[in-house]
Amino acid sequence: MASNSFGTLFRVTTFGESHGEGVGCVVDGCPAGLSLSAADIQPELDRRSPGKAVGTSKRTEPDEVQILSGVFEGKTTGAPIAMWIANTDVDSSSYDSSVIRPGHADLTYWHKYGHVDHRGGGRASARETAARVAAGSVAKKLLHSAKIGVSAWLSQIGNIILPSVCSQKDQEQVDALLESIGHQGDSVGGIVSCRIEHLPPGLGDPMYEKLPAKLAFAMLSIPASRGFEIGEGFAAAGMSGSEHNDPLVICEESIVAATNHAGGVLGGISTGMPLFFRVAFKPTSSIRTPIATVTKEKQITSYSTPPSARHDPCVAVRGSCVVEAMAALVIADCWLMQKLSSVA
Repeated sequence: MASNSFGTLFRVTTFGESHGEGVGCVVDGCPAGLSLSAADIQPELDRRSPGKAVGTSKRTEPDEVQILSGVFEGKTTGAPIAMWIANTDVDSSSYDSSVIRPGHADLTYWHKYGHVDHRGGGRASARETAARVAAGSVAKKLLHSAKIGVSAWLSQIGNIILPSVCSQKDQEQVDALLESIGHQGDSVGGIVSCRIEHLPPGLGDPMYEKLPAKLAFAMLSIPASRGFEIGEGFAAAGMSGSEHNDPLVICEESIVAATNHAGGVLGGISTGMPLFFRVAFKPTSSIRTPIATVTKEKQITSYSTPPSARHDPCVAVRGSCVVEAMAALVIADCWLMQKLSSVA
């Protein structure tokens, strides 16, 4: 299986399966001298970890990270940083290797590889995102040293639109929807928004390495993601040029945009304005509603996720930390490449 690595200078390789021994990652290209410990990474993994919030999987994983290499006396050495997260609450009894589950990667993986780990989706499971979050935590620490901030939040679940900071009433609405959907044995989609602050101008390259293209590539690699838009996104199709073009002004002797319909990029390169994008996630494929399917022996049947199975009714709920992680990986890589090109 190829395509398990991401990035150019700040490069990450993830490994592991949902019901295997665990998941992990190797971060290569992190500069030496960055203060780093497991305590920097664990809070991000705790945000992503299942079994802690209303309407999330009942699988209980502590997701305790171990740093195996690349850190000495509390600082990175410049060597590859290997991290390991053990699977401790695995139950494979709900999975049938003969049935091709609708909406999952079962069919395509079977066609491509022939021999597939069907337990919990194997490599295709969102469990893999724990490794992304661990790697993204290192990237966020690096960006913090450059005063660049990355934050993401659940901005829509079903038809409920949410602000960046939820009130108690907002949270009660979300919890009620998740409980209702869970009782029905169904699922719902959602949208995660992300904002990157204090981004210097000049990150990204024209044509095929545009910053929004790299972000889109990263976001659409997340399991269950289905759409990406930056700035006004698809709404720009209904705007006129006079509405969408951001006027340029002088502020404190710098050229800045008076508005930010472009979302912080022009020509594929960061403008210095806050970068804003959104990622759409499909409804979780694992539902208790029977859906027509076939077996690998081409026998017609139907499939519903067993009541004993443990799945999120909305993957977007825990998706914000994954979006943050992938955004941080992209920006860290572009930031290092810009520093290198500036030196050259």
